[in-house]
Amino acid sequence: MAPARVNAEKDAEDELEMKVEKYSRGKGADLKALRDKKLKGQLAVKEKFYGQSARTAAKAEKWLMPSEEGFLEPEDLEKTYRFPQESIVKEVDLLSSRKPFDMILPVLGPYTIEYTSNGRYMLVGGRKGHLAMMDILNMDLIKEFQAKKTYADLLMPLFLRRYREVRETVCDVAFLHNEQMYAVAQKKYPYIYNQHGAEIHCLKEHGKALKLQFLTKHFLLASINSFGQLHYQDVSTGEMIANYRTGLGRTDVMRVNPYNAVIGLGHAGGKVTMWKPTSVKPLVTMLCHHGPVTAVAFDRGGHLMATAGVDRKIKIWDLRKYEVVKSYAARAQSLDFSQKGLLACSNGSQVEIYRDFGGHDYRLYMKHRMMKGYQVGKVLFRPYEDILGIGHSMGLSSILVPGSGEPNFDTFIDNPMETTKQKREKEIHALLDKLPPDTIMLNPNSIATVRAPKKKEKKTKKEIEEEMEEAIEAAKNTGHKKKTKGRSKPSKRAKKKEEEVFRAKRPFLEQSKEGDGRPNKKQRIGEEVELPKALQRFAKKPQS
Repeated sequence: MAPARVNAEKDAEDELEMKVEKYSRGKGADLKALRDKKLKGQLAVKEKFYGQSARTAAKAEKWLMPSEEGFLEPEDLEKTYRFPQESIVKEVDLLSSRKPFDMILPVLGPYTIEYTSNGRYMLVGGRKGHLAMMDILNMDLIKEFQAKKTYADLLMPLFLRRYREVRETVCDVAFLHNEQMYAVAQKKYPYIYNQHGAEIHCLKEHGKALKLQFLTKHFLLASINSFGQLHYQDVSTGEMIANYRTGLGRTDVMRVNPYNAVIGLGHAGGKVTMWKPTSVKPLVTMLCHHGPVTAVAFDRGGHLMATAGVDRKIKIWDLRKYEVVKSYAARAQSLDFSQKGLLACSNGSQVEIYRDFGGHDYRLYMKHRMMKGYQVGKVLFRPYEDILGIGHSMGLSSILVPGSGEPNFDTFIDNPMETTKQKREKEIHALLDKLPPDTIMLNPNSIATVRAPKKKEKKTKKEIEEEMEEAIEAAKNTGHKKKTKGRSKPSKRAKKKEEEVFRAKRPFLEQSKEGDGRPNKKQRIGEEVELPKALQRFAKKPQS
């Protein structure tokens, strides 16, 4: 056999072993230490099955996940952040080169954008009332209209009615469970529209909402209004789940943690609070900046949080320890983490992307400057694509960011190519698998665990006395058998009753002593205890 072929087979085997280790369930059981032959045989069979399943999964990975993410790789003294978009577009394939675009819409901006969870559809909202939904995969416009309010004098006859159209301010947009419905935070209230632009609901209980977030697994629409009130509403039943006052004033900085569905709010005092619908008070309150917080973003894994403030600092936090991992001297109006951990920041007309080079060491990876005068409002990574969407004062833009999107998608979770039947089935499964609001917590892994036993609360003095009286009465009422002559005298019976009463009182007396904190015996100072110099002359001298 040729040596080149032997080396190739060896490399393939080594690569397979590395993948097997990735899918294995840790170290196997130590079968040599077992003496029970039956248990030893059962464990040996199970270990064999575990090894076979890990090897099968490693072999299937080659075909089920054929793509790998690619990053910009510099040569010699080159810097990746110096590569312009024009040179990147020239080097990529034809399909990827069509994805970057610029839409100049100067009249109804600035614009905010939102993507569906599978990355196929994009929702666009202009500040002055422009709404549009697009199929980004085929670059088709599904629906475009202007958010308007119609007034009609219902008391007048039909032919004399006058209609007046007023442009409504759009603060934020959010897709619901799929592209069929989306919510828009308008001038007075949030509205829900369908994909054809027809108004379905007006959510008056939310008030003047500034930001919207949708919790996909719980079917909850969360909003924060101009009075600092946080609302949770179940869109499947229409029930208002929670309504809390944050008590920290007006804010328009809100983001949901994809790991545990906890809402993060950034406030004017530099604090970031984390909320869940079943708690009146915030779960966590962190002082992150010395000025108002301008942006908050959470990593896909849920353990990293990025914050930006007016104090010209961008900080990356480890939420497991609530400590700062990295801090940069820069401003940011919007932050977003990609599926592969890249961090995008917008500052004026410039967009910067940071990459983790190991150990939370985020360094500048890419830089993109818009035309002079463009003010970037929102940056958002497109799921399952190496694309960064930018909403700015003069329209929309989309740029290539190699290595930002997940290259392999699971069709059971998010499928950009799903058919109408698959969409319908997915919606039904999502409703059946809807999680209750109680499952939202900081550590969702504790849901399947056993709750730790609570510490016994100390009883009050009054409760101890009442229990002691009941025990004394029970001891007095106990009957005694008559014994032989001389052993059941009245004096002996009385003595036995006294002993039983004392025996019943004893545990309660000990409890009261523990409650008062008084020890049974006086504490003696031993010879080994060293007294202060001022008290040493009063200590007893050891007998010689």
